[in-house]
Amino acid sequence: MDFSAFSDATFWAALLSIIVANILLSGDNAVVIALASRNLPPAQQKKAIFWGSAAAIILRVVLTITAVALLTLPYLKLVGAILLVYIGVQLLADSEGEEHMEGKTSIWAAIRTILIADLVMSLDNVLAVAAAAQKGPQETQLLLLIIGLGMSIPLIIFGSAMLLKVMERFPIIITLGAGLLGFLAGGMLVEDPAIKDSIQAALGDAKLAFEVIGVAIVILLGTYMKKRNAAKAAH
Repeated sequence: MDFSAFSDATFWAALLSIIVANILLSGDNAVVIALASRNLPPAQQKKAIFWGSAAAIILRVVLTITAVALLTLPYLKLVGAILLVYIGVQLLADSEGEEHMEGKTSIWAAIRTILIADLVMSLDNVLAVAAAAQKGPQETQLLLLIIGLGMSIPLIIFGSAMLLKVMERFPIIITLGAGLLGFLAGGMLVEDPAIKDSIQAALGDAKLAFEVIGVAIVILLGTYMKKRNAAKAAH
């Protein structure tokens, strides 16, 4: 390991992006954990939350490492960028999809529910974290994933419920999180091996422009959908 990478500003910027992305995208996971374990006795609730969260983090590390390797393939970054934009729009539109999940009376059933739900919902975290890691020095990308996800564990276990309340009080945090996904999506798209050379030949170094466009698309489309959803609810 070249320790000089730790003095590289891109290393710390990528690490910060990983942590922020994980924090902002862990609210739905906290809801699932709470709902899945709410019918357990208090002592078992703590065990279900701890082991369910730990298992979910390990699963996410494996998925993220795999995603980083896969993102070197042609067109995969392009697909990932589109998915990140979709996820960012949905986050900003404030869609809710976990309310129907039933509480569990067995600790293992609760942990199983947490794992299955986290597997389904981990796509946003995996893509965002993998994209953020790609922004760091190449030789430290795996280390970035391990440190970033490791630092996220206590935040996911203990801080997500509080973050949900903060998001309700300060909705701008949701907008910033959605904008971050758009930013990462723009950078991911322009770096796809299948189109990178063509874009550079036609537009030069247009990465920042694509990142800004990604932010604009997510915020504008997400805001529109949020207003549309509010209008539907009013009727």
